[in-house]
Amino acid sequence: MNKEGEVLVSIVTVTFNAAETLERTLKSVAAQKACDFEHVIIDGGSTDGTWEMVERYRQSNPSIPVNAVSERDKGLYDAMNKGLRLAKGKYVCFLNAGDKLHKQDTLYNICSIASKVDAGCIFGETDIVDNDGTFLYHRKKRTPEQLSWRSFRYGMLVCHQSFYARRDICEPYDLKYRFSADFDWCVKIMKKAEEINLPLVNTHEILTDYLEEGMTTRNHKASLRERFAIMRKYYGLMTTLWMHIRFIFG
Repeated sequence: MNKEGEVLVSIVTVTFNAAETLERTLKSVAAQKACDFEHVIIDGGSTDGTWEMVERYRQSNPSIPVNAVSERDKGLYDAMNKGLRLAKGKYVCFLNAGDKLHKQDTLYNICSIASKVDAGCIFGETDIVDNDGTFLYHRKKRTPEQLSWRSFRYGMLVCHQSFYARRDICEPYDLKYRFSADFDWCVKIMKKAEEINLPLVNTHEILTDYLEEGMTTRNHKASLRERFAIMRKYYGLMTTLWMHIRFIFG
């Protein structure tokens, strides 16, 4: 049961053969100061020691509710949908192998905000790190003070890993998108929040250290094509074309 004034947060981590980078993710979650949270780990059937690492993590952190499964899936977003189904928190965030929570009080601060404001999502800034977890640079796209679903016509202004969404307004990831379903997912959540008058709250803090070489980065052209289709769906063809002209020449 949640303690009075605390709000359960579900951190979902999706892994596959990620033994080289998963440890810092697990350590960053285990180091979190007092907050009511759970860790859902979805492994795709790793063969490199990832699952054994997860088991050691679960055994050495008995105070953290860890719900972990290892089985084959149909790709990243299918695994993330499994995580959504298993999550029990009021808010959910995805922190994948190689990513980490920026500070030891990150979740405490999220819970503090959530206990005071019934938000559709709580979001913040992101730092980019390399494969060793070393800081590279602050994410170039900065979060706007006033975020709405319309904001993403300028691109994905909030990193997916720094986006804590209220779980009861989350839809499953659309599996027709292989590389940019997170973009579509965030827009749908923000749109739903507006429909039911839930605010989107900016923490004004760096929430996540994000591993640079993610799947979207490795498949940049395909991701851009998907994002164009998603933007067209929500903002119309002319707005999407105009925004892409601005991206190229701005």
